[in-house]
Amino acid sequence: MAKDFAQKELTPRAAALDKTEKFPEEAVKKMAELGLMGITVPVELGGAGMDTLSYVLALEEIAAGCASTAVTMSVNNSLYCAPIVKFGTDAQKEKYVKPFASGQKLGAYALSEPGTGSDAANQKTVAVKKGDKYILNGTKNFITNGPNADACIVFAMTDKDKRHKGISAFIIEKDFKGFSVGKKEEKMGIRASSTSSIILDNCEVPAENILGTEGSGFGIAMWTLDGGRVGIATQALGIARAAFEVATKYSTEREAFGKPINAFEGIQWKIADMAMNIDAARLLIHRVAWMKNQGMPHSKEAAMAKLFSSEMAMMVTKEAIQILGGYGYCKEYPVERYFRDAKITEIYEGTSEVQRIVIAKNVLKELAN
Repeated sequence: MAKDFAQKELTPRAAALDKTEKFPEEAVKKMAELGLMGITVPVELGGAGMDTLSYVLALEEIAAGCASTAVTMSVNNSLYCAPIVKFGTDAQKEKYVKPFASGQKLGAYALSEPGTGSDAANQKTVAVKKGDKYILNGTKNFITNGPNADACIVFAMTDKDKRHKGISAFIIEKDFKGFSVGKKEEKMGIRASSTSSIILDNCEVPAENILGTEGSGFGIAMWTLDGGRVGIATQALGIARAAFEVATKYSTEREAFGKPINAFEGIQWKIADMAMNIDAARLLIHRVAWMKNQGMPHSKEAAMAKLFSSEMAMMVTKEAIQILGGYGYCKEYPVERYFRDAKITEIYEGTSEVQRIVIAKNVLKELAN
């Protein structure tokens, strides 16, 4: 179903969306009708009630069709709905999951700040409790879905002295007093995905909108990113697969010296490396999806899948351009867009450098035990 939707609705429009930077609003509505905006959310909360493997299978197809649409879907599923389902109260789930999982509304996740990207514990946004409300002040940066989101999970310091143990999470609606959306970013890739800053200027948030408890925000953020990294790994996989399909098809049609270019070893080796790495990435992703389904710890495996898949996507899209030669550098073919879209997968939801830190720390911890 996801593949059919992607091929019919997304692939033909992806280049135009990239050019105009137009948010894929109609596509998101149609994905909601298909149950793709809340795949792993329980049916009673408006979702499809499926597992993580189902989610990555569907997301790979959406990403192959349009990476911008895929990240919109990924954020709503894994960064917004998932932590509220996991840590939210019954009232929060009813109000802030049901309409989002069913696609009536769209969610976002706000952890990064202008000066705190990889150093997520160093939050500058502050939340002070006053009566039955929290007053938040600060700026969040690079927020996917920011301009279009109806609500956002926002992380802020409630006790600076405790550093990461003093971070709390809040569910904030776009209409709350003091909440505003900053400028929309102009990006190299995923240009149809809306990205902006979020400004909190004495933003008033009801006390019942705290997610979890005071001081539990950092743990919520890290748990959420484990799932989010599975989504970004899958986005990278979908982009790479799309580039590979274009490149291999072109290699059968383009002739040089009287024969198709895929008859030459130089091209065959590229095709072999691309195919092998795509399959390896998919297996890493499916492994962590299976582990998540079993309720097993999977931080290391999520980081491995995200790191390998994102770097694989950069390699595959680069080689796809090389196979197409001059045409690969032109917008007549989509591989230059795939290359631009792939780059962000090495950066957001934890850079490649951060993933290596996560992997190494987990390996060393296992050795120590």
